[in-house]
Amino acid sequence: MPVPGELTLVAPRRAKPPRHLADLAPAERRAAVEELGHKGFRAAQLSTHYFTHHSDDPTTWTDFPAKHREALAAALFPRLLTPVRDIECDAGTTRKTLWRLFDGALVESVLMRYPDRVTVCVSSQAGCGMNCPFCATGQAGLTRNMSTAEIVDQVVAASRALDRGEVAGGPGRVSNIVFMGMGEPLANYNATAAAVARLIDPTPDGLGLSRRSVTVSTVGLVPGIAKLTNSGLGVTLAVSLHAPDDELRDTLVPINTRYPVGEVVAAAHEYFVKTGRRVSIEYAMIRDINDQAWRADELARVLAFAGPGAWVHVNLIPLNPTPGSQWTASRSRDEKAFVRRLETAGVPVTVRDTRGREIDGACGQLAAADLLDPEEQLS
Repeated sequence: MPVPGELTLVAPRRAKPPRHLADLAPAERRAAVEELGHKGFRAAQLSTHYFTHHSDDPTTWTDFPAKHREALAAALFPRLLTPVRDIECDAGTTRKTLWRLFDGALVESVLMRYPDRVTVCVSSQAGCGMNCPFCATGQAGLTRNMSTAEIVDQVVAASRALDRGEVAGGPGRVSNIVFMGMGEPLANYNATAAAVARLIDPTPDGLGLSRRSVTVSTVGLVPGIAKLTNSGLGVTLAVSLHAPDDELRDTLVPINTRYPVGEVVAAAHEYFVKTGRRVSIEYAMIRDINDQAWRADELARVLAFAGPGAWVHVNLIPLNPTPGSQWTASRSRDEKAFVRRLETAGVPVTVRDTRGREIDGACGQLAAADLLDPEEQLS
């Protein structure tokens, strides 16, 4: 486990996951299929099976000669995620899945079904190197980066479960993706950006999701925000700020010692200017730590300093309990006062629905190994 304040910005070296179709851009898939001795058009067929029908099972590929199916599946659809356990709440409409990766690393994803949408929260790293003291993932440290296909396969697995009616409410489709699971997405920028491309590319090249429906969250890696700004991906950016002043944020979000509040907010505002996408400011409400009314005033001042309030939306998150943390969620009266002060200053603000708290699936609660019994931990 990392010591307090310690950052891990470079992921430990581990064996790379095997190549998967989702790691490859469309032109690369065609080349890979041709290298395997098949006509290039077969790549589009494979993409249709995976991204449109959510199938990596060669027995369903009736448009392929039977004699070639198994070899193609072995070459381009290795097993990346093995489900260990599903835990549900909210009458089955919230499901957290623990996955074991090919090298034994553990990650989690969360599917949340609402009346008007289905959101999947995906992990981009096994563990996290940002070491925020109120986050269970950060306290566990960073195991490794995830590959593009490992990220995408979480979404395809959720889509497959919805296709089969395995989620309460019957068959459905994934509509929103949030990169708010385990890991700091912008610390694994290349895989994250490629995964986003697979999510938003039209079918059959990708999953065909709307850019607006994909949110990439960051604790404030300014160089990563700049890359995303110029990437042309145009997804929604969420910045986990959690404090408006550097003195407190240095403790709550240790990366602030490298990229202070002013730089982070300026980078976020530049994202809005370049993309036209309103930025979400994530703010965990922690009792008597960052929830004072004067801090709401300071947050409004910091955001207004970057530009008029229309560029940003503040998303307040009641702190979710994590093992060993001495902190707890704000009192209701303090939360309401914080909201009033922001609204008075003209800052758009909402309080996030805390789905999944009962199964440790809410923001900051994903810890993976804590779900395993001793025998599973040794397997």
